[in-house]
Amino acid sequence: METPFRLVSRRELDSIPEWKNTFADFCKDRRYYEIVDDTLRDGFEHYYLVFANGAVQPIFFVRQNIIEGVTGPLRSIVDLVRRKFPRFLTMRALMVGNAAGEGRIDGNISAESLAIALMKVAREHKASLIVLKDFPSEYRTQLDQLRDHGFTRVPSMPLTKLELNFRDFEDFLSSLSRITRKGLRRKFRKAEAAAKIDMEVVSDITPFVDEIHPLYLAVHNRSPMKFETLTKEYFVALSQKMPERVRYFLWRQNGKIIAFEMALVCGDTMYDECLGMDYAVALELSLYFYTFRDVLSWAIANGFKHYVSTPLNYDPKLHLGCVLGPLDLYVRHTMSILNPIFGRAVKFLEPTRHDPFLRQFPNASELYG
Repeated sequence: METPFRLVSRRELDSIPEWKNTFADFCKDRRYYEIVDDTLRDGFEHYYLVFANGAVQPIFFVRQNIIEGVTGPLRSIVDLVRRKFPRFLTMRALMVGNAAGEGRIDGNISAESLAIALMKVAREHKASLIVLKDFPSEYRTQLDQLRDHGFTRVPSMPLTKLELNFRDFEDFLSSLSRITRKGLRRKFRKAEAAAKIDMEVVSDITPFVDEIHPLYLAVHNRSPMKFETLTKEYFVALSQKMPERVRYFLWRQNGKIIAFEMALVCGDTMYDECLGMDYAVALELSLYFYTFRDVLSWAIANGFKHYVSTPLNYDPKLHLGCVLGPLDLYVRHTMSILNPIFGRAVKFLEPTRHDPFLRQFPNASELYG
């Protein structure tokens, strides 16, 4: 049965007392959604569905590239067409969840009520697509009813996870293959033969944000898949509004920051969210692996039991013993006559089909389970 709802902006959230406790059980609680709303640009329009029972669900509008995960000849042809027609194969989309992280649903919202509300809002705001973005697989039972409303579930690029049941980093190394251990130790020796690298962990990035943001952009711009671009204001706001959860790891060489990592900590889990590196030295010093060693060592020493990393860069994560943390997309076209065709097409456009390393993970079948 449909539950009455209304659409509100960020400014109106202060008058909704239930919002203060929304997502309180998750590391990215309502404060994180506010930070993303306040600091992300690139055409994101953030709103919130407020249901009659007090439940609040963040949504946003954005123009979506529907072949973002596609590679090969098709992508080359599309990129060529877009030189003259920049919006070719892009659509205005209504998205449910978080523009800078995995999605969550207020437990007081039924899939049926959500589907009905989304269709109404999408049509009123002239969105062609509805996408529930990056929802962890534990929501599958709750959201399965969306299929009755024309939604198709396909895998999104997954998180990776590592259980930290190790005494220290050397103990972790012993769990890897001999070839991987040998390669990592060689990389570490090479880095340590260069000028000394010092690591510092801080919660307040404000004094260093002008130094770390270009490093973030250097890594971000090399990624084959991009959705959001994080701003300086985003990093500073995390320090100001979530200081007990955010940790910034800074690596300096000769006094200059050459790498940083932003992580969120909650309970016994560490969430590796973002890495930035100076590519003038990153490859020579194998900074990806050097920073991973330091962060994992810190996490183990500080009693964390689970390490979760954001999507992409699956080749090294596979060899480092990680497993996949499946995330799902639920999608439908707002035109009922086109939706059956779109539902079939999206299964060929979904991004995991085009990554050669995902199927090598021991739990790869869970992406489609």
